[in-house]
Amino acid sequence: MRRTRAALLGAATALVSARGTANVPVSDIADAAGVSRQLVYLHYGDRDTLLLEAALDLARRELAEHGDDAHGEDSGRDRALAIARHFAAHQDFYRAMFATANAFALGQVVGGLLSPLRCDALLARYGEAVPAGAVEDFAVFVTGGGTALMAAWLESGEEPLDPEAMADRLQSISGLLTTAVEAHAGRA
Repeated sequence: MRRTRAALLGAATALVSARGTANVPVSDIADAAGVSRQLVYLHYGDRDTLLLEAALDLARRELAEHGDDAHGEDSGRDRALAIARHFAAHQDFYRAMFATANAFALGQVVGGLLSPLRCDALLARYGEAVPAGAVEDFAVFVTGGGTALMAAWLESGEEPLDPEAMADRLQSISGLLTTAVEAHAGRA
């Protein structure tokens, strides 16, 4: 069962990447994975769910080691660079995926990967500067914006994509947010 899932996820990723579209027939994915179409439906229900799972699996496998274990500026830059490199390496796949009905769900996952500014990290980084009631809203706002920036970069960034430049952009935005939050806290 695990091998079947891995084969389906790998085939889905490879076919979407190669074709530059998520409109890949289930039969093509099943053939590439060496399984029947029925197994696709049994494991995933439909093609869209399979493709979303393929995106999640790819991101989790390659980005798991770059979690939010540290919140320093250097580790933030390293994490931003690892994420930018991942998305640049899989540009064709993610570009196609951001053009599907799954774009919102994918965006939520990408947002979680992009930002160390989730609620707990926000509190650790900004302390009392962000009101307790606004922490969750701020985290959603920041990760949504980071996701939109990443999707725009994948879609219309200068070819070839420059992960170093994107990491710098992400760090610049993080610095702007830090300055704004600290300034707001100073006025409160």
